[in-house]
Amino acid sequence: MPAPDQLQGFRAVPRTGVIYVMSEAAKRGFHYGNPGWANLGQGAPETGPLPGSPPRLEQVQLEVSSYEYAPVDGVGELKEAVAALYNRRYRRGMRSQYTAENVSISAGGRSALTRIAAALGNVHLGHLLPDYTAYEELLGIFKEFVPIPIPLRPEDGFRLSPESLRERIVGMGLGAILFSNPCNPTGNTVEGEELHRWVSIARKLQCSLLIDEFYAHYVYGQEGPVSAARFVEDVDKDPVVMVDGLTKNWRYPGLRLAWTLGPKEVIRRIASAGSFLDGGAPHPLQKAAIPLLKPEVADAEAAAIRSSFLHKRDYMVDRCRRMGMILDDPPEGAFYVFPSLDGLPPPLRNGMALFEAALERQVISVPGAFFDIDPGGRRSHLHSRLASTVRLSFGPDMETLTSGLDRLEALIRSHS
Repeated sequence: MPAPDQLQGFRAVPRTGVIYVMSEAAKRGFHYGNPGWANLGQGAPETGPLPGSPPRLEQVQLEVSSYEYAPVDGVGELKEAVAALYNRRYRRGMRSQYTAENVSISAGGRSALTRIAAALGNVHLGHLLPDYTAYEELLGIFKEFVPIPIPLRPEDGFRLSPESLRERIVGMGLGAILFSNPCNPTGNTVEGEELHRWVSIARKLQCSLLIDEFYAHYVYGQEGPVSAARFVEDVDKDPVVMVDGLTKNWRYPGLRLAWTLGPKEVIRRIASAGSFLDGGAPHPLQKAAIPLLKPEVADAEAAAIRSSFLHKRDYMVDRCRRMGMILDDPPEGAFYVFPSLDGLPPPLRNGMALFEAALERQVISVPGAFFDIDPGGRRSHLHSRLASTVRLSFGPDMETLTSGLDRLEALIRSHS
């Protein structure tokens, strides 16, 4: 008999990151809606009403016309709504404006990123460490480009200065860089003049910035969302490609609807990739999303998120510090904390050890080593420098957050 990983010619696909975490929790009885569990691991925001948020989408109308396939690159009205929102938010008074031709719609963020990866040419693609766990398989499955890790140092707060960015692009011969902004898991945010310089460097060196902006509404140091679109000079020439969607910034993870914004030629190539990868996003959901992109609705949602999640951020930061976790600065964006565990009792100073012990108390976390992404396993022989960190999410509602942190605190005390 063939080995399981060779069955019928299929290779074994590892369960990494959040997929592994949630699978292990399920083995112990976790399921969505189970009130006995506190899910501080999976990156999902609370989906109910927030103070000041617009009414939640409660129905999806199935028009007869939506029974047909939608265009692979998306329904025209939705693409126009995306372009209009970005122009209003970030490009008022600028000569170059986004149009529907600068937008591609896809069935979720992973689908959008997979389209981008499939459309990339033979380049060195830089990716930051730590960053989103799902990038690992994404960067390892396509062989046209070469993923090049850019490790960020804890002593620098896991930050990359514009000067260091320039050095990496030139020294490593990078043709593109993929990163999340705000960052998952650290919450670091490149914004303002710093983001302006990143875009300017990319323009001058013709290195594409592939920016995952799925947490753009979750920013706590400025008024309003953050996006590189503000600093693009020519929407069809600047090598800046952004991905966003309803999952996080509109708090509809179950709708699996995302968009990619960039130069028209890049969008055409991404749509071509989508034609054989996924075929496009569901037609009825695209129609239902159009009202959510109205500027007044989107801005009200962003303001409600910023207010509610700022409170939860401060609560979680304070609780983690009082437990003995080391967290120098509060996250500037997203809804995670990424503390060091070096201040905890020895049995819990490892992210995997804390994860496994917390599962016994029905609390889910994510070991920090999973964010030390390693496409192709080229660094698998090295010990992860993030092994003594953990990612905790303050995405859930306050009741879940409080319950989960109470149990973590009890766990830590039991080992003191």
